[in-house]
Amino acid sequence: MKKAASIPADSVGVVETQHITLFQDDPLPLDCGATLSPVRVAYETYGKLNEKKNNVILVCHALSGSAHAAGYHSGESRKPGWWETCIGPGKPFDTNKFFIVCSNNLGGCYGTTGPSSTDPATGKPFGLRFPLITIGDMARVQKALVDALGIKQLLSVAGGSMGGMLALQWALDYPQMVKSSLIIAATPRLSAQNIAFNAVARQAILMDPHFNGGDYDSTSLPENGLALARMMAHITYLSEEGLHQKFGRRLQDREKLSYGFENDFAIESYLHYQGSSFVKRFDANTYLYITKAMDYFDPFSDPETTARRLKEVTARFLVTSFDTDWRFDTRRSKEMVRILNWHHKDVTFQEFSSPHGHDSFLLDIPHYKQTLATFLNRLYLEYCQRGG
Repeated sequence: MKKAASIPADSVGVVETQHITLFQDDPLPLDCGATLSPVRVAYETYGKLNEKKNNVILVCHALSGSAHAAGYHSGESRKPGWWETCIGPGKPFDTNKFFIVCSNNLGGCYGTTGPSSTDPATGKPFGLRFPLITIGDMARVQKALVDALGIKQLLSVAGGSMGGMLALQWALDYPQMVKSSLIIAATPRLSAQNIAFNAVARQAILMDPHFNGGDYDSTSLPENGLALARMMAHITYLSEEGLHQKFGRRLQDREKLSYGFENDFAIESYLHYQGSSFVKRFDANTYLYITKAMDYFDPFSDPETTARRLKEVTARFLVTSFDTDWRFDTRRSKEMVRILNWHHKDVTFQEFSSPHGHDSFLLDIPHYKQTLATFLNRLYLEYCQRGG
């Protein structure tokens, strides 16, 4: 990968999203009972696959993420991948050591088959005719991608938020393939409060006058509903402390209150910007499907299911949380740790201090990054250098 002069030395440089078509002959079976065929997958890779093909890390993105986890899409682009803080030479996911794979999830809108994709049966976008999907279905598509790349073993599966759910799903569904699982700012199941947030966000989209039963087009998008959903969700990704530090009660571009319904406060203007920019890059139907998949996620629904699912698991786990994350707070992580410990799994837990709430997992926090690096380097020494 070439590096433009303006790109930092610790970046993977200029990268290109690749695409592969899977499940052309044998349709993808979904947990809802439906099937999909074919399935197009967008993915990116960073670093070099070693001779033994045992230095592979699968990175899983959160709700609104994409395959573009690191680097830049052109020499002129100034927006790096969503996990640029952690992926690159000398970073925790060190591309001098590891071969990193990141794909856009099933149901997404960044190149992988989802509700905005063309339905082969009609020649039109699926819309709400796209079948309901689960985190398990997403992992199944990732598994097919990894198989197609000729990879038989993953040194680690890692992700934050919904990506952490996928990292857990992989350890449960493909125990013989996964050496470790990095579960960051995630949960083994959504709380009633989190399901409620998702439900209100979906209603904002569904009630937009331009939603049209999911059959909207580029000339008339449900922008207001999707923007409102994003604004509300974004509040949950931040912390009260972080919002106070960044905005407080500061006015936006004015010296006095308007005594009207304009954006008087800086935080109002910020949320409006987050909503309006989100609708330019994300699909409303995808938001519906992905949030529903998160609602359904519950791999440890009862003791019998938990025991059965964990029986064959040999992966090492690193579970991390942040003290100001109230969306997926530390109690959720500790619940996961207790379950894993009860079933005698190799699990390490660490809570980090950060004022930035749930979004902390995306940021440059030294102690957090050092913990990731230490865990991964230990795996590298044991499995890649010593052949463990």
